[in-house]
Amino acid sequence: MTRNALLITLLGYLFYLPALASGCKATKQSDADIVNYLQQQFGVQFTSNNRVVVFKTGKEKFDDLFPAIRAATESIHLEYFNFRNDSISKELFTLLVQKAAEGVKVRALFDGFGNSSNNRPLRAQHLDSLRERGVEIYEYDPIRFPWVNHVMHRDHRKIVVIDGLVAYTGGMNVADYYITGKPEFGEWRDLHTRIEGDAVGELQKVFLDFWNKVTKQNVQGDRYYPGLRDANQQFDMLRPDLSDTAGHKTIGVVNRDPGSSPRIIHDTFVHAIDHATERILIINPYFTLCRHIKRALKRAAQRGVDVQVMVSAKSDIPITPRIVEYNVHKLMKRGVKVYFFEGGFHHSKIMMVDNSYSFIGSANLNSRSLSFDYECNILVADTCTTAELQTIFFTDRDTRCFELTPEIWKQWGRWKKFKGWFFHFLMPFVQCDKHDMLAPDFDEFTTQPAPTDPQV
Repeated sequence: MTRNALLITLLGYLFYLPALASGCKATKQSDADIVNYLQQQFGVQFTSNNRVVVFKTGKEKFDDLFPAIRAATESIHLEYFNFRNDSISKELFTLLVQKAAEGVKVRALFDGFGNSSNNRPLRAQHLDSLRERGVEIYEYDPIRFPWVNHVMHRDHRKIVVIDGLVAYTGGMNVADYYITGKPEFGEWRDLHTRIEGDAVGELQKVFLDFWNKVTKQNVQGDRYYPGLRDANQQFDMLRPDLSDTAGHKTIGVVNRDPGSSPRIIHDTFVHAIDHATERILIINPYFTLCRHIKRALKRAAQRGVDVQVMVSAKSDIPITPRIVEYNVHKLMKRGVKVYFFEGGFHHSKIMMVDNSYSFIGSANLNSRSLSFDYECNILVADTCTTAELQTIFFTDRDTRCFELTPEIWKQWGRWKKFKGWFFHFLMPFVQCDKHDMLAPDFDEFTTQPAPTDPQV
């Protein structure tokens, strides 16, 4: 880190520390509002006896996950979009085979498209070998001819539940690049969490419901929901949460099931943005947006809310940066502060509202996550956790980002702007609401300048 970057970070901490410290002790009205909304509209169960540890890197996550798996005595449940067949997954599967040999019940799920789309997929021989050695592993909706019948609902969740006592969820799959990065991006930045408390039971239910659907089994029973039994004694030695609210965090599991709760994540984003009164901070990698969230962000900025959005300058999907640039330029013109992360690829999916609560999980702000896929986020109504995530945001913003300004926008070439304008017309076909396909954002088409205008 350069001397100037370090100075900026220290000044940022001095400026924000009083707000974060006071926010860690105060309960905001927005806490109660979002909790009541999710309870009343979607039946989300909130519990207030939880602990949360935030992992800022893949190394932190796997360094914590592996000892927790080694400590398992009853069951290990894993659900990932993909297990990339590289060194970290081999280490994980070796450990799972050992636990299965000890009599621990090991169940794992992965998505067929997630597996096929990565360049080191699990093969049939890998799966057969694992099953022969006691690991139950199933592929959700394998990709088969004619292929197009598999494009809709994919399983994008990332959940691990151990003994019903500790759970992991967030944005990370299982791959070496979460630790080593990628040559084309540099660091692969992401966030994950470990949870202890009654919220673990809600994540266990998400896993078992989907497991039974995929495998046609009927795995259930109290043994998978032991609550807080021995949780503190068993897991304190790993990475205890030392915040002021440790053990007293209010958490709701916001699970998107295309059949039973198709709008839950989309509507939660819109409601949270519309009811924010002070600040909204968002990090999201595929910021292609639907018109409802785009309009909500504009409304928030226009009513004086401090709206800050962090997106990545690079992406693993080629056209995404151009669509993101097009969208965030529209938001910038309405008062949203936009920052482009240049320190690698920021794959994190978080939102912090009013220094008060946080939304963390697997859901991107694109049509797949909001309209099609199985997703799982957690709503943490806790000021200490929110302050911790805000510190991550501010640190990355002040040391590894540039802010999009009208001057920077003018410097970008016409061809780059044209591609953003052109590619954004694909969005009505992949929007986050079926009605968007029939009714594009009229305001977008009537107010935008011509694509070759230097101000576009």
